[in-house]
Amino acid sequence: MATVALSAALCAVLLTGCGGVTRNTSDGRITVWSLENLPDRMATTEEIVDRFEERTGIEVELVGVAENQLPQLVMSAAAAGELPDVVGAVPLGLLWQMYANELLDTGTASDIVTGLGTDTFTDNALALASDGERRLGVPSDAWLQLLVHRADRLEEAGLPTPDTHRNLLRAARELDGDGRVGASLATDPGDIATQQGFESLALAGGCDMVRADGEVALDSPACRRAFEVYDTLAREHGAPGTQTVDSTRAGYFSGSSSLLLWSSFILDELAGLRADALPGCRECADDRGFLARNSGIVTSLEGPGGTGPTQFGEVTSWAVTEHAETEAARAFVEHMMGDGYRDWFGMAPEGKIPVRAGTPGDPEEYLRAWRSSEIGVDRRRPMDETYPPELLDRLARGVTEMSRWGIGRGQGTLVGAMGGELPVPKAVSAMTSGQLTPEEAAEEAAEEVAALRASLR
Repeated sequence: MATVALSAALCAVLLTGCGGVTRNTSDGRITVWSLENLPDRMATTEEIVDRFEERTGIEVELVGVAENQLPQLVMSAAAAGELPDVVGAVPLGLLWQMYANELLDTGTASDIVTGLGTDTFTDNALALASDGERRLGVPSDAWLQLLVHRADRLEEAGLPTPDTHRNLLRAARELDGDGRVGASLATDPGDIATQQGFESLALAGGCDMVRADGEVALDSPACRRAFEVYDTLAREHGAPGTQTVDSTRAGYFSGSSSLLLWSSFILDELAGLRADALPGCRECADDRGFLARNSGIVTSLEGPGGTGPTQFGEVTSWAVTEHAETEAARAFVEHMMGDGYRDWFGMAPEGKIPVRAGTPGDPEEYLRAWRSSEIGVDRRRPMDETYPPELLDRLARGVTEMSRWGIGRGQGTLVGAMGGELPVPKAVSAMTSGQLTPEEAAEEAAEEVAALRASLR
C-alpha cells in the first residue's frame, strides 16, 4: 500500500535537517508529493499507486502537499537533501520556480514525453512547460478560466453574451441593483486566484506582463485599461470588501450575483454534485440543477486592444526532481500518464482536462474517456450527461489555445517568482479597496514586477 503522510508532519521532519538516502541510487523506493491533496483525490491516487506497486515492485511513499506550501517545502527539502523523487499536479509558476532553482531533472522529463509519444501531447501544453527544447516537466492536465453568467437574467434584460469587455461591463452595470451585484471577481491580495482572474481579462485586452523585448509592460495603455475594467467590475459592480474564491462562488450560488469569474473546477458544484458547496439560490431549493441549466459559460474573452478571443488557463505537470531515482521515477510517471491516466484526470475531470489526448495507437482515447468521466463529490454524474457537447468541445479546444503572461517571451522564471510575491494581487486589492486609482495600480504593479525581475538577474 502507498504510504500517505501529512504536509505538516513532512514540514516538521524537513526542518530538523535530518539526512536520508541519496535519491538517485536504486533502492526500489520513491517518494511522491502530490498537490491533489483533498481526501477523495488522495484516495483515488492511492489506488492508482497501489496498482503501480503491484506491477513493478517499486515502493511509493505518497505525500499530500498544499500548493501554497510547496515552494517552502521544496527549498527546505533541497537544503536537507530530502527532495522527493516526483511532484505531481505542479502548476506552471511553481514548475518554473523549481527549474530556476535547478531542482528538476529535465532530461528524464524529456525522455518520458518522447517515450509516451510527443505527438500524443497538446503542443501548447508542451510549449508552456518547456524552456526552448528543454522539458521542465511532463504536462498532465489543465483547467480553464470561465466566465459563468446567469443566462436567464441576460435574456430577460435583452443583453448579449458577455464575451467581450464591452458586453461584460454592460451586463455588470445593468444587472447591478434590486439587492444584487453585477459581478463577482476575486480581490484577495494574498491569493494567486486574484492574479488569475485579472490576467484572464488583461490578456483579452492585449495586456501582457512584458513586451517582446522582455521589459515589464504592466503600465502600458492596454494594461491600464485592464486595471480599469477589473476595478469597474469588482469595486463598482461587485460586493463590498475583499472577495475570495469562496465568497465569489457563494455570491453567484446564492443568486446575489449574476456574473462569476472562476476556474472550470466550478462545474461539478454548479450542477449540485458537491454537498459542501451547493447552489443556494431561491429556485435551487427544489431544483439542484436550476443554476446549471440557467447559466451560460464563456470560455474565451475579447477586449479592445486584443487580437481576438483569448483563453486563460493552467497546465499542471509531473516534475521529476534532480536527485530522483531516475528509472523508478520514470516508470511511475509513465504509469500515471498511461495505465493510471484515466483515473488521474477522472477524479476531477472538470478541472483536469487531459493534455495527452490519446496514445499512438488511439490518438483520441483519453479525450473520449474524459468526456464521459463522472464529475462530482457526494453525487457523481457523467460529464457529457450534465453539460452539452458544445461546452465540452470548447473546454477541450481551450487547452490547445490558452495563453499565459510572459512564458512565451522567455519570462517563465519571473512568472514563477510572481506567484510567491503576488505583486499584481496586491495592486488589484489596493485598487478595488479605493486606495489606488487604476492608473496608480498599474504603475505600482509594473514597478514591483520590474524590481522582482531585476532581483532574478
